[in-house]
Amino acid sequence: MLFILAGFLALLPAAWAPAVQAANSGVVIMYHRFGEDAYPTTSVTVEQLDEHIRELQSGSYAVMPLAEMIAALRAGRPLPDRAVAITIDDAYRSVYDVAWPKFRDAGLPFTVFVSTAGVDTGAPGIMTWDHLREMHQGGAAIEAHTVSHLHMADADVAKLREEVTESTLRIASEIGSKPKFFAYPYGEASDEVKAVVSEAGYTVAFGQQSGPLYPEADMLYLPRFPINMSFGGPDRFRQVINTLPLSLTDVLPSNPTLTKNPPNFGFTLPAKKSEADGIACYHSSFGRLTELEKLGESRIEIRFTEPFPEGRSRINCTAPGPNGRWRWFGMQYYVPAR
Repeated sequence: MLFILAGFLALLPAAWAPAVQAANSGVVIMYHRFGEDAYPTTSVTVEQLDEHIRELQSGSYAVMPLAEMIAALRAGRPLPDRAVAITIDDAYRSVYDVAWPKFRDAGLPFTVFVSTAGVDTGAPGIMTWDHLREMHQGGAAIEAHTVSHLHMADADVAKLREEVTESTLRIASEIGSKPKFFAYPYGEASDEVKAVVSEAGYTVAFGQQSGPLYPEADMLYLPRFPINMSFGGPDRFRQVINTLPLSLTDVLPSNPTLTKNPPNFGFTLPAKKSEADGIACYHSSFGRLTELEKLGESRIEIRFTEPFPEGRSRINCTAPGPNGRWRWFGMQYYVPAR
C-alpha cells in the first residue's frame, strides 16, 4: 500500500512527543547504503539499521524532517531536545529495498541527496526515478547532490555551475518540486564551490564533517555525522545522536580546501567558557593534537609540523557535556592532488 504523505505526517507528533525540553541544536546523521556488506565504509548492516531504528523510537529523541530542523534554526525557534534528522546520499537501490520500508513503517522522515547521472543512465545498484517519486510521494525529501558525483573542489567554475544547475533542474523535472538543499559529494567543498552553490539559489548545503547543527554554524557547510559499519555500533550511534554543539567561532582556515599546507588551525572558545572545559582535538591522520596553544583568554591555535595528506582530513574537537553527553565540533579539509 502506498505510504501517502498524510499518513506519514500523522505519525510525526508521536515521534516528537517524548522530547519536551527546548534546545537550540540538532543532529543530522548520514547514510549511504544498507545491507551491502561489500562496502563497509559506506554501508551499515541490516542489523545495525534495525538497532538504530529501535534507538530512535525509544522515546528519547525527536526525529524530524530536515527542512523542519533547518527552518527552526534559521528562525531562531527552539528545537526539541535530542532532535535528529536522517539523510542518505547517492540514491543506492538498497535505500529503496531495505531502508525505505523500515523508515516508512517506523514513521521516521528522511532526506535523500541524489546525483542524477546514475539515475538517468540506469546505473547498476542505483534507484530509478520511479523509486524516488514513490518515496517522495510517501513523504521523503529528494535533494541535490550534483550530476556526476564529482570532486567539486577540483573542478573549474564552469563545470561546477553545470553540475549544480543541471542536477537541480533534473530533480525538479522528475520529482515535481525544486530541491531546497544541496550536499557536496564526499563532503568536499571550497570557498569557490560554496559561492557557486549559493549563486544557484541554495542557502543551505551540507558536508560530511561531524558535529551537531546550531544557529551560528555555516549554513553553506553544515555538518552531518557519517554512519557506516565501523561507526554504526549501538554505543557509537547513541553517542552521536546525543551530542551537543561545541560552538567554536572564528575557525581558521575557514576554507575547506587548503591553500596552505600545513595550515595554521585555530578557533575561539564559546563565550560560556565552561562549555569547553576538558576540550580535546583529534586529527584523522595524526591522532590526538597535544600542542594546543592558548592565546589570551579564549583563542586556541594548533601548529602542525607535518603537511596534511592529499585528499580529505578531519579535525574533531570534543568536550564533556551535561548528563554524559558530549559537545562536538568537526571540520573537514581537502588537499588537492599535486
